[in-house]
Amino acid sequence: MTRFTETASFIAKWIVVGLAMAFVFLMIRPQWLHYKTANSAPEMPAMQLASFADAVERTAPAVVNVFSRRLVTEQVQPRSNSESPSSVRPVLHQGVQTGLGSGVIVDRNGYIVTNNHVIACAQRVNVQLADGRIEAATVVGTDPATDIAVLKIELKDLPVASMGTSDRVRTGDVVLAIGNPYGLSQTVTQGIVSAMGRGQLGVSPLESFIQTDAAINLGNSGGALINTQGELIGINTAALSQSTGVTGISFAVPVNLVRGVMQQILEFGHVKRGWFGVETQGLTTQQATALGLEMPQGLIITQVYEHSPAAQVGLQRGDVITRINGAQRTINEALRLIAGTEPGQKISLRVLRDGQRHDYTVTLVERDVKVDTENNCNSAAN
Repeated sequence: MTRFTETASFIAKWIVVGLAMAFVFLMIRPQWLHYKTANSAPEMPAMQLASFADAVERTAPAVVNVFSRRLVTEQVQPRSNSESPSSVRPVLHQGVQTGLGSGVIVDRNGYIVTNNHVIACAQRVNVQLADGRIEAATVVGTDPATDIAVLKIELKDLPVASMGTSDRVRTGDVVLAIGNPYGLSQTVTQGIVSAMGRGQLGVSPLESFIQTDAAINLGNSGGALINTQGELIGINTAALSQSTGVTGISFAVPVNLVRGVMQQILEFGHVKRGWFGVETQGLTTQQATALGLEMPQGLIITQVYEHSPAAQVGLQRGDVITRINGAQRTINEALRLIAGTEPGQKISLRVLRDGQRHDYTVTLVERDVKVDTENNCNSAAN
């Protein structure tokens, strides 16, 4: 019994010592005491903030500033002391007009995609990279019909934007616009895709724009429209004028169209398109009703070029094209169909003239790029 008592006393003594030491340690370091009660609040997980920084970081280095200089000739009316100001002939004054825009490096060999109206008829084009490097650019080719131009710079170690596909772009997708608005450089705006396939805006002859509410301002033209993965899905081109009281409506050329235009420019120096020598405008509902047509899907011929395939088969100004290759077409559908048909191919036309129907077969030729180039030389850089 004595041995049992001694053992119990020994254990009790060390238990007391241990509790005393634990008490001292907890007094010194109370943070060592961790426990949860039934009323303890659960631990909150760390919040994940939504951010598109990774997408921007992936593409922004490939977005450049584009500066153009062109000579312009203006008529200036000199002051006159005579009573008949109309007798004083205006004089021609030549000056330099500067343009500001953006561009996107899409190839490590230095190829840059921008808008044609940014560099139209420019005598000099300079490019500034996001890393500060400045280089004179060569205009490889332009396509006024889609408002796309390709430049080239001779620099090494270039950042390149990853080209996505616009076929997968859907209304409601989140998009980011990166460009050089008002010379501020590397500005990013965010919005959604508002609509696809927008046309008849008067921006360019062939239109099938991505509409977005991401802000596109003066100097943004030619910049990148990207998705949340940082992939290039369009080239920012235009916005409805804020002077009209409309905001949040901007347009970009889809990257699939850009890719095709660029490939042809690099291969041929320009884009080969079918053409039969007319200018047209869409048929309104009122005009269709007056002509007895069921749907306002037709084109009125407003001009027929001399010696063109249209002139050779007898098409006239004022003719209404009601069917192309047997189907009714909107003006956008008709323009894309004709432009997408290779020169040398034939198309069939049904035409309404003075209430009579006429059928024609026209052989397309390659569109003269000089026509588009000359028509765009007077457009100001945006």
